[in-house]
Amino acid sequence: MFARLLSSEEDCRCESTFDADRLSVESDECPGGGRLSEEPACRRTVVEALERRDVESVRTRSDGFERAYEDGAAGFLVAAGRFADAASFHDEALADRARADPLGAAQAAAGRNGPVAELVAQTGLAAFLGSDYRTALRPQIGPTVAESRVATRPPVGATLRDRYELETGAVVRRYEATEMGTYHLTPAEHRLDPADTATLAAAHGRLARGAIEGGERAPARAVRSVADPGQPVETLTAALGKHTRGLGVLEDCFADPDVTDAFATAPVTENPIRVRCGGETLRTNVRLTEDGVAALSSRFRRSSGRAFSQASPTLDATADAGGRRVRIAGVTDPVSDGTGFTFRAHDEEAFRIADLVDNGTLPASIAAFLSVTTKRGAATLLAGSRGAGKTTLLGALLWEIPPDVRTVAIEDTPELPVSELQSDGRDVQPLRVTTGDGASITATEALRTALRLGDGALVVGEVRGEEAKVLYEAMRVGAADGTVLGTIHGGGGESVKERVVTDLGVAESAFADTDLVVTLEAYEDGGSRRRRVRAIESVRRSPDGVGFELLYDADSRTLRVADSRLLEELSTPTETAADVESAIHNRTAELEV
Repeated sequence: MFARLLSSEEDCRCESTFDADRLSVESDECPGGGRLSEEPACRRTVVEALERRDVESVRTRSDGFERAYEDGAAGFLVAAGRFADAASFHDEALADRARADPLGAAQAAAGRNGPVAELVAQTGLAAFLGSDYRTALRPQIGPTVAESRVATRPPVGATLRDRYELETGAVVRRYEATEMGTYHLTPAEHRLDPADTATLAAAHGRLARGAIEGGERAPARAVRSVADPGQPVETLTAALGKHTRGLGVLEDCFADPDVTDAFATAPVTENPIRVRCGGETLRTNVRLTEDGVAALSSRFRRSSGRAFSQASPTLDATADAGGRRVRIAGVTDPVSDGTGFTFRAHDEEAFRIADLVDNGTLPASIAAFLSVTTKRGAATLLAGSRGAGKTTLLGALLWEIPPDVRTVAIEDTPELPVSELQSDGRDVQPLRVTTGDGASITATEALRTALRLGDGALVVGEVRGEEAKVLYEAMRVGAADGTVLGTIHGGGGESVKERVVTDLGVAESAFADTDLVVTLEAYEDGGSRRRRVRAIESVRRSPDGVGFELLYDADSRTLRVADSRLLEELSTPTETAADVESAIHNRTAELEV
């Protein structure tokens, strides 16, 4: 994929310019392509520029590819520039050698006595003695269309554990190391030959200039407009679409079914992305660029309809990546040192109760109990901390609402399987709550609207603000006369009551209209992160106020409902509590098959 090497008779034709704290080098017209580890002539051009000033990074571009020399590589080039500048006063020949061969010049100077030997240490070049150019100048590379840069070489001293290819054409190599393993990713566009890379850059240029129209088909049209016969049009189209319409390299990460999370920690240009793969947190060889972060931020603002800026420095959004639904949490200045993102796959949106039994999240008896109580109109709050599985279970319970019951679902970030339910013939009306600068509807307004949209089931993605009062008032007067489901942060019945009554201002007598509090938790099991129902409590009125009846806890794994008043309350006029208990047993038998 590299161009030919410069011959001894050829001169470098790289053009360098300073851009703030970066030296940018355009190398399209240079036969050496700005490959600083291999081309002494290109190295000379850069070191001569750095005799004038220091930078934090050096970027070279040629034939649609960019190499970013950062951290230690940038430090080496800056040290070489300082050394050449200072050495020219004492020994011009040595300084001239340092411009093309700074390691050789440093080695020669270190063996002398006098000022030039001292300059090796003073300029920082001594730190690189004993190294070679391939090691000292390891760039982060990527096509210019990409919003990320990839270190191509494996981590030093690591052991290859696994290698596999993803549907996107990316290759994953997993390396073991003493402290933390590495998820080494090589996207398909990094394996293109120079001609194909140049075609990709040309197609991107046409797209960026607005020369191509066609909406979702624009990337394909852009590639076809510049591609030659025999070039991999489908691969080029996928790469262009990924980086202009999708989430870039994150599409590759989430194409791996074992990847559940990705973390881009601010400042992202200094911190490689980390992923959680198979329950293990791994560093990657990938970094986002400043332009990439800006592009993602803009994309999330458009898709979510919300502000994301210094005035509104947090973001909650969703997107599709690698064929999966991904939830995005973002932070930026002034609450963070730059912009950072966390991406979490929500494959569980399509899960049903039986799926949660099959994967061990729920015992069949608990799944059956929640299925029956949901079907019979219980008001249930699903409690737990972030990542405990509240939304997963909420989405699964939506399938347990009878098909002939109308459901209104209120969410600020779309996570529930509304489209899947609608495709199955269910009558589900979503209401989106937004908090952007433009037109918006608050959660309270959405809830009032939902109550006017007709009787049936009411689902609140998260109970956390003023809407709680409206919800419980509706339950009290019977306006919400069907199943009521919602999630809330809390660690059990008492914790949830404290949050609803004290923090959200709902009267304790109104909170008593809740039937069940189901508490979920995440826990470690043999090195894997799993989720489960920690406890199920029935809400009980008493002369002393509102209390709780423990129906299930994870330690005993025993469901105690035979004497619970809840079964009576969920029975129809022609049934007894025993009939409801029988329905739970029958549903358990179905789920155990």
